[in-house]
Amino acid sequence: MSIHWRAFELRPAGSPPMPPEFRARIEASRPQLYAMARDQYGLELNSGPFGIDSRPAHVGAKFAESQGQGQGAAYTDAVFRAYWQQARDIGDRAELSAIAASVGLDATAFAAALDAAELTEAVLRDEAEAQFHGLNGVPAIVFAEKYLVSGAQPYSVLENVLAQVRGEADGQ
Repeated sequence: MSIHWRAFELRPAGSPPMPPEFRARIEASRPQLYAMARDQYGLELNSGPFGIDSRPAHVGAKFAESQGQGQGAAYTDAVFRAYWQQARDIGDRAELSAIAASVGLDATAFAAALDAAELTEAVLRDEAEAQFHGLNGVPAIVFAEKYLVSGAQPYSVLENVLAQVRGEADGQ
């Protein structure tokens, strides 16, 4: 079984302003999210700035994937940790270049790739595919191109879906 990350921007550049009550609702739900991460996954969250432009991080992921040898997965993991645990601004190109260098990517090539039209187009294709399938939030996990798990879910939900997929693969 393999993992394939896809790009999805919650608030792409040019989106209308977020209504204050919606932002307040998101911020009010954060303590529950942090508690779930701590209690069920053993993760202490310390998230980065709210409302950043995540497109450069997604473009960077496309570059990292193109470098082979698991670079895409290493970069994605480092970006998640930087944002969700180290409160870093992953919308900042210098931060992203430092993250890329930390996983062994060439920081100069990485920085140049952030402006590559073909990588931006790959991000936009991922987003169009998500919209085609009706996805409008993150996290969204699709197992075996068949089962969608949307939103922050308890670990047991993920285990149950994975057991279902494995059972089907084994002919059960």
